[in-house]
Order: sequence, then structure tokens, then C-alpha cells
Amino acid sequence: MKTQEVADKLVSFCREGQYDEAYGLYAEDAVSMEMPGMPNEVTKGRENIIKQNLEWATGIEEMHGGTVGDPVVAGNHFVVPMSMDATFKETGRMQMDELCMYQVENGEIKKVSYHYEVPSMG
Repeated sequence: MKTQEVADKLVSFCREGQYDEAYGLYAEDAVSMEMPGMPNEVTKGRENIIKQNLEWATGIEEMHGGTVGDPVVAGNHFVVPMSMDATFKETGRMQMDELCMYQVENGEIKKVSYHYEVPSMG
């Protein structure tokens, strides 16, 4: 798949809440990077990325809303703006905007990095 095709599929899956299908676009040895200092700053391997995201999702008490924007593609990279409004069990309600940058190799997502304002913790 070309980068635009991967981007379009990922956005479609995310908008539909089809996360198993979205993770199917990741390479087995994909790398996920959070902002410096955040939990799970670097996660290696598709299975570990899936596990990390499932753990994160269990911390959500209630989702109030969110958006998945249109992808912007440049070469083998694409960026998708996303937003979320959720109440977390431990920290309460948080609204967040982020840019998710993906790198595609051989038709699969090889690397993803999330860019957002780091919330104050506590």
C-alpha cells in the first residue's frame, strides 16, 4: 500500500472505532513514541503497542467526545490531528489535542509519534 492508502485506512478505522483493524496496519516491529517524560515513552513491537493502548483505555471512565481529522501526507510520512475529551479514573476530565505522525515502510506503519501539550500531573 502507498502512504496515502495507509493514511486513509487508518483514519477510517479510527473514526469507526475499529482499533483492531487499525493496529493491523502496523508492522510487527513498529515503534510508538509518546512525549518525553510521559509513561510508556517508547514502546517497541505491535503486540506491546496494542497492550499499552488497551491498558490506557481501561483508565478511561467516560468518553465525552473526540475527533479524527484528515491525514496530511508527505513522502512516506503522514500526520493526523486528533482530539479527545474524556474523564479518567485517576485524574478526572481532560481535553486534549494532538498531532499523530506516522512513518510508513513497505505498506505498513513502522513508527508513530504523538505530539501534544503535556498535562500537569497532579
